[in-house]
Amino acid sequence: MTHVSIKNLSKIYAGSARPSLDSVSLEIESGKITVLLGPSGCGKTTLMKLIAGLLNPSAGDVAFDGRSIMRDKPEHRNVVMVFQNNLLFPFMSVNDNVAFGLKMRKVPKIEIVARVAGMLELVQLPNLGHRNPADLSGGQQQRVALARALIVRPKVLLLDEPLSNLDAHLRLDMRDLIRDLQKKLGITTIFVTHDQEEAVVLADRMALIIDGKLRQFDRPDMFFNCPVDRTVAEFFGGQNFVQGKVVGTVFTSPFGQLTLSTGMVQGHCTMTIRPEAIRIGAGAANTLTAEVTDRIYLGTQTRLKFSVGSIVLESLQSPVSVQGIVKGQRIQINLPPQSLWFLP
Repeated sequence: MTHVSIKNLSKIYAGSARPSLDSVSLEIESGKITVLLGPSGCGKTTLMKLIAGLLNPSAGDVAFDGRSIMRDKPEHRNVVMVFQNNLLFPFMSVNDNVAFGLKMRKVPKIEIVARVAGMLELVQLPNLGHRNPADLSGGQQQRVALARALIVRPKVLLLDEPLSNLDAHLRLDMRDLIRDLQKKLGITTIFVTHDQEEAVVLADRMALIIDGKLRQFDRPDMFFNCPVDRTVAEFFGGQNFVQGKVVGTVFTSPFGQLTLSTGMVQGHCTMTIRPEAIRIGAGAANTLTAEVTDRIYLGTQTRLKFSVGSIVLESLQSPVSVQGIVKGQRIQINLPPQSLWFLP
């Protein structure tokens, strides 16, 4: 297992006016899955290629277990990268594809046979070693690519949007497989995706990168409950932002005073509450009278919009719980103190 330290890593491509990656620093835990999340073009893949040695940084350093690898050639870093296009050798069987890295390392043939069989069993493809990649489904091909990467026992496994070309149900299966394999093998894994759900399901820790800058590095739940700023909150579906002032444990806003569980901040700030945290009906504290201005059925949830004076709030509720609520109705809503979060 390998601890990866990324320190002030930057990359400016020739002819570009701004960095694709701008002074990013991360401490990636040994034996864990770290997900790099962000929109297309934000610098995620650039960061991964810098770790792999496929690009040279404009500044900064990458170290494995405290030793800089910047002068190591890619083939000497013991890093394996799996791309969204699996890049299997079409003229080789599944067995030969999986064995390729071991053959390059001149591992004895009898050991190769045993390890290939064991790895195909691990990725749930037993008895398919004689087939060619073209004869496999997309999900099976990606399992072969994963097996080929894992069999060489890399220090660090890099997965660059490996599930983006798969159908929805195959993506779910592969998420579970990747998570299960990583826990069994304990390989330090860095996974790139633009899919929030995928990131949350897989990650031990997530790094949100926007416009080449690291915005937050934390456990998945912290991005929803404790975003560092409004940009992060909005990226994860935050909708409700109310400006006001905190004095002690009271937040004074355009729709009145709210009681806080603790005095997290003081002075002028922005209060936010997740749409799914708003409760319908009165509560012990922070009950407001609101008018329903919109109602949208989303299948597993219903989105309600409320006006509270001049403020618009948005809520997500189960369809069953809001069956009798209609547009234009005045109802009571509750903002639980423990669900309020404050941004500077």
